[in-house]
Amino acid sequence: MLALVVLATGACDRAGNDGVAAVVNGYRITDEELERYYQSQLQDQSAPPSEDQAQMMRLSILSEIIDRQILLHKAEELGLTAVDEEVNQRLQEYRAPFDDEDGFLASLRDRGMSLEDLRAEIRRNLTIDKLFNRQIASRIKITDAEMRSYFEENRTSFALAEQQLHLAQILVTDTPETPVPNLLNDDATDEAAAKAKIEMLAERLQGGEDFAKVAEDYSEDPVTATNGGDLGFVPQSSLEKADIVLRRVVAALSPGEVSPVVETDGQFRIIKLIAREPAGQRDYSDPRVQQTIRETLLNRKDQMLKAALLEASRSAAEVRNFYAERLVAKYGVAD
Repeated sequence: MLALVVLATGACDRAGNDGVAAVVNGYRITDEELERYYQSQLQDQSAPPSEDQAQMMRLSILSEIIDRQILLHKAEELGLTAVDEEVNQRLQEYRAPFDDEDGFLASLRDRGMSLEDLRAEIRRNLTIDKLFNRQIASRIKITDAEMRSYFEENRTSFALAEQQLHLAQILVTDTPETPVPNLLNDDATDEAAAKAKIEMLAERLQGGEDFAKVAEDYSEDPVTATNGGDLGFVPQSSLEKADIVLRRVVAALSPGEVSPVVETDGQFRIIKLIAREPAGQRDYSDPRVQQTIRETLLNRKDQMLKAALLEASRSAAEVRNFYAERLVAKYGVAD
């Protein structure tokens, strides 16, 4: 979900919609807020969008804002709004990488945020996390029968035709990330900052810090950061297509070992080899097979139930999308 900082704007005047993009259960999302999020997304565009593309982007962004507000409303109804203590604890994690308060505040200004904006975003993220944990994660049960059935239906997927390497990585780039994928919202935006950051992380790992935790807090890989940097199992043939420097580094690692910093194409990586898996059929009794199956089934149910909870909450919500209505009226498609 898009990382948003939605500022409360008070009750909605149902008689008018000037400056209001949408209303969700009485909560106003302003045109100004929508435009701010739209402008932030333009940073990822290689070329300016056409008028139609721009309108489509705004509609998509607004839809995400509306969905988020629906979930926040549901969480508030259940008394799950994050409290100040929880917000302050997470805020300290954001502050941790900076030498002083001035540096921390300067990084926020560079992102067009104030301290209160960040606090609001943290509170909303934590609130939605609490909703999902309470309503979904705590209630998902995976039975042994389900796991065995999955194994039998997918037995061939546990037969390795070639050696596979279970890898994890911490990635740092010299370009801005939007949104920043790590927990501490830490992003290197130029080459000097990227080099300094990856060297700092290498020192922390050498000091004994947990690789997965460091990846979650600092990695700039949008695919693996939230999963502790885990790349899963990589077939040997796929690895052979990678950069020669990277291949040599991985080949020299023993299971459990962490690489030095690897620089390729302006990106900086630290690689961990978790395990090497020889070719052959894996049996259900293998704990790693069971763990893979359990995680797969948990993730399937988690994603399905999150989508279902959002749809059910959306059905019960009062939503008015004035931005979409204005577009419809502009082109006369509702006549």
